[in-house]
Amino acid sequence: MQALIVVDAQNEFSSNGLRPVPNHAQALSRIDAHVQRVRENMWPIAWVRHFNKPNESKAFVPGTWGAELSSGLGPKTGFGPEKMFEKDVYGAFTGTGLEVWLRSNDVSQVLIVGFYTHGCLSTSAREALVRGFDVSVDPNATGATDMKHPLLGQQTADEVRRYALLHLTNMGVTLAHVDKVQHEDLGEAPILNESVGA
Repeated sequence: MQALIVVDAQNEFSSNGLRPVPNHAQALSRIDAHVQRVRENMWPIAWVRHFNKPNESKAFVPGTWGAELSSGLGPKTGFGPEKMFEKDVYGAFTGTGLEVWLRSNDVSQVLIVGFYTHGCLSTSAREALVRGFDVSVDPNATGATDMKHPLLGQQTADEVRRYALLHLTNMGVTLAHVDKVQHEDLGEAPILNESVGA
């Protein structure tokens, strides 16, 4: 069975947040499309929320607007199993019980969406890979930020996103789109293909 893992789709990544992502609105639209399709199939959805530790930055502080999931997102009843997982590290599988929950729902394939592409999404995808899950990521349902280093140079947010995805595909992650559906043993499923949309 396939499950959707929504990583850190929180207000902090919006234009008014402390960690703004340039393509945030477009990525949220794609995330919502995945959520709707997965709910139609009654598949599991794991919602992951990040909280910073007390000695870290002012972003993702529990109880603040920035730490809340973006509007309309979060677990709902009446569909397949959905559960919220909270973390204070980059990986969604570390110390959260996520793997146990996925196994208990007979999940073998995960579609991961969310933020940052080069941070928590990438780490979570690698954690899923080493645990034996088939992993896919929609390149248009994630986003990054500009990065700059005095010795290593700089990259735009889009370059960071694409490089992170290139790294993940080299490790075995599949790029996924939700543009079409196909009939599979478990019902209507997103087609996975290897083209990166604009």
